[in-house]
Order: sequence, then C-alpha cells, then structure tokens
Amino acid sequence: MDLETPQDVHHDLHVDQGALPGEHPGRHANPVIKVEDLAWLEFEKPDLARTAAFAADFGFTTSLHTDDELHLRGALAGPPCVIVRRGPRSKFVGPTFRAAALEDVHTFAAGVDARVDRLPETLGGVVATTRDPSGARVQVVAGVRDLLALPAQQAVLHNTGGRQERFNATVRQPREPAQVERLGHVVLQSNRYLETLNWYLANLGLIVSDFLFYPGQRERGPVMSFIRCDRGSTPADHHTLAMTLGPANRYVHSAYQVRDLDVLAQGGEYLRERGHFRSWGIGRHIQGSQIFDYWRDPDGFLVEHFADGDLFDCTLEPGWAPMTASGLNQWGPPATADFLGVKPGRESIREFAAILNSLRESDNEFDVQRLLGLVKVASS
Repeated sequence: MDLETPQDVHHDLHVDQGALPGEHPGRHANPVIKVEDLAWLEFEKPDLARTAAFAADFGFTTSLHTDDELHLRGALAGPPCVIVRRGPRSKFVGPTFRAAALEDVHTFAAGVDARVDRLPETLGGVVATTRDPSGARVQVVAGVRDLLALPAQQAVLHNTGGRQERFNATVRQPREPAQVERLGHVVLQSNRYLETLNWYLANLGLIVSDFLFYPGQRERGPVMSFIRCDRGSTPADHHTLAMTLGPANRYVHSAYQVRDLDVLAQGGEYLRERGHFRSWGIGRHIQGSQIFDYWRDPDGFLVEHFADGDLFDCTLEPGWAPMTASGLNQWGPPATADFLGVKPGRESIREFAAILNSLRESDNEFDVQRLLGLVKVASS
C-alpha cells in the first residue's frame, strides 16, 4: 500500500449491487399484509412528568397527559408518535404499525392467531396484538384517529450556487426545540435476527433496503437490515424498521423527523444548554443518507433527530455492504463509545452479561464467530 496516498474509509460502502446467488432476497413473495407505516411506539416509565419535560425539550407536543398515560405527537397530521404508560420501571414495549384498511388487521390477526380489539376512544380504530420471535410486542392498527396538523416551524430560505432565494434578509433562527414532525423509524436488536427479520417480511410485507454483513463473514449472511414499507410506486422511508444481530433482544433507538439541518442544529444547541446528553452527532449517515443527531433521554433511551432521509419505491433491490464503525457516517465526528454501546457503565455490563448468556445457549444466532465479528466492527 502506498502510505502517501490518502485512504477513503468510505470506499466500497455505497454498494449498489444486490444479492449474490443464494443470498437473502430481502422480501417475501407473498406476505400476509403490507403495512403502510409505523403508527407509534410504546414505552413504560415510572416518571411521566420527567418524561414530558424532556419530550418538550426534544420537540414533541403533548396531546394527552393523565396520571397514567402520556401521548407525544409530531407537527404533521397523524396519530401520536409515542405512547408512554406509567410502570414500575422503564422499558420499551414494542412498535405499532398502521395498516391500510380494517380488513388488513383481521387478515393479520388470522395469520398470527391473534384477536382484534377496539382501541380506546383517545385513539380510535382497531388493533391486533402479537409478539415477534424475539419477544417484542407488535401491534397492527387501522382506523385510528389522525390528529390535525400543527403550525410548522419556520423554514429557512437557502442561497445555493445558482439558486438564490433570500434577499435583504438574514438567518437568525431562535434557540428553541427542534419541532418533531413525525416518527421515522425504530431500531431493534435480536439474537434471533434472521428468524425475526423473516417474520416481519412475511407478516407485515416489509422489504429490505440495505443489508450489512460482518467483514469477512458475508458467506454467513447479513447481520443488519434496514427495512422499509412496500407502498408500491409510492416512495417510502429508506427504513421504517432496522434490525441488527446482537446478544440481547432490546430496543436500540428511535428516530424522529425535523424540518432541516438548521432546525436540527439549533434544537441540538437547545438540548445541550438544557443539560441533556448528546450521544453522537451531528453527521450524515450512509445507509438512508439522513442527517442525524442522537440524544439520551432521562431514562437512558437513545432517540434521534433526523432530516433529509432517502425515499425508495418498491423497485429497488437491497444493497449489500460490510458493517464498520467508520461506515456509519459520511461526515461528522466518529461514532462514540456511548452510541456503539461500549461505554463503561450499567448498560455495557448488561450487554456483556447478555453475551455470556447467548454464547451458553444454542437456540439463538449469536455465536463465537459472530462475537468476533462484532468486536471487529466496534474496533474499526
């Protein structure tokens, strides 16, 4: 290697080719239903007042707040992004997906041997509830009541190259929360990654946008997938759900769209000044291309502001790329120990214990070779 030639750490990471012969196709030929989007995420937390205070700083609007339940919404029309119920300890309950029609909920329920129930009047519609192979509660809903859109955060007119739109005016954005517009995606970790991935493709009709594999282990198959809704010719977010192989079945993070980079950056400054902990950012991802900024809420959950993500229709086949820490972003600071889950502390101790448990058990996909691949990723 020529030591005087700069090495591009992103070389070969924007991979456009699809699967090699015999590799995962990234979709099911005949899924039970095709969901349209994520509806909301559900959590349990012991202190709803503290949760509501951080949510306001992060840019949510509260649409319901009782002694036992908190609904957090975005500015765009739709259901709440997050539902938090009072519980003895903080935990992620599971994702809720939105179907196109009531009939789809009944079809899904029949396919997974679940019943269909009515949702509370605060939400409207019907729901079918089951669990994925990793144990996360999964709901499919239809007929839910959409909240009306809220006034949007003011956009900045940008002067760029040959397109000049701002005259006799300056950019002086107020230091305020970055208004959350909508829920974008959730990332889950599973020690039964492939089984769980196939369950979502078969039952919800999701399709894979990108696969990642451990360097040197492509022949063993992918270990992470970015998965979108199949809306036919209508473009959908690059990923609504992302799944990764790991020693424990757990929530990794969730992401919420804001208007643009200016709003994201000013909102980040507001969070920093309020004493909140930035996990990683600001930067631009490779898979999905979105500008990101990651924060920890008071209960330790990782949440993301994002803007300017990719949109794919049903025609694009999955991309394949090696998983590396340096390949997580096109620009921005290196991924932090907190974001990678290797920062010393309670969470890293739990993950280490999960590694030992998974290696002792034989009924999961996380083995010694996968552990070595994960260590290689974290140290890349």
